[in-house]
Amino acid sequence: MNPIAKLGGFVLGLIAVFFAAYGVGQVAGPEDAANLTEPAAEHDEPAAEHDEPGAEHDEPGTEHGEGGHLPGGLLVSEDGYTFTPVTAPPGEFAFQITGPDGQPVTEFDVAHDKRMHLIAARRDLTGFQHVHPEVDADGTWRVNTPLTAPGTWRLFADFTPTGGEPVTLGLDQHVPGEFEPRPLPAPATTATVDDYTIEVAGTLTPGETSELTLTVSRDGVPVTDLDPYLGAYGHLVALREGDLAYLHVHPAGAPGDGVTAPGPSISFGVEVPTAGAYRLFLDFQHAGEVRTAEFTLVAGAGSPGR
Repeated sequence: MNPIAKLGGFVLGLIAVFFAAYGVGQVAGPEDAANLTEPAAEHDEPAAEHDEPGAEHDEPGTEHGEGGHLPGGLLVSEDGYTFTPVTAPPGEFAFQITGPDGQPVTEFDVAHDKRMHLIAARRDLTGFQHVHPEVDADGTWRVNTPLTAPGTWRLFADFTPTGGEPVTLGLDQHVPGEFEPRPLPAPATTATVDDYTIEVAGTLTPGETSELTLTVSRDGVPVTDLDPYLGAYGHLVALREGDLAYLHVHPAGAPGDGVTAPGPSISFGVEVPTAGAYRLFLDFQHAGEVRTAEFTLVAGAGSPGR
């Protein structure tokens, strides 16, 4: 090879080495190489947080509510307790609540006069049922099925295990058959059931406990002799449109406390976590019969009927 060719090859080699070294310096220089290791460590932290159920929902003001408290009924398992359906004869629904040890729970505290409240609502928020199963010695709860029509239903088991905190677990069950979802009824402050009219006053405020007062009349006459029902003169269930979150509702006062009158007004504290539409179901008892009045209210809209 002539000297000129050798010199050209040598120069080209030097140029290649120079650019290769420059590229390495750009990718892994002393400062940049250290910086590249830091994001990896940062990405490891969120992964660790996601290993804790609900950790990503702990910020106040999230869709789940103030303080990150997840509304009831969204989970089939919570705090070690699981809502488990079991095989039952036709026309019956049966289930168990298994505990942290995996065994059926057999000891429950009485809350609102019952050890177990089973709520059923079809996913379009129709067909509401509130029933009270009976428990076998082995921890199996049984009741005539509350699933009364085709479609997908959400079942809520509302209970307090002895020695524990109140828990509400949710479970979907499908009833085969032709099904056409119904639209959510428009917001309103008045509902009727049989010859009773129920009016609601108050505003739902997201993130706070809102006071709602429901007034019962019959044929235009205020009802002042409501029967006690589940430890109060009425029992209210609120479900959020969409995910059917089961909300905390507390009656104000109790029969026999010397303060609470048996009608015509019944007051409740309702905790709604977010703005949006909610379906409310008021169970009340009069003349020995339980009836259910239904409302759609909107939180964060300025008024219940807006």
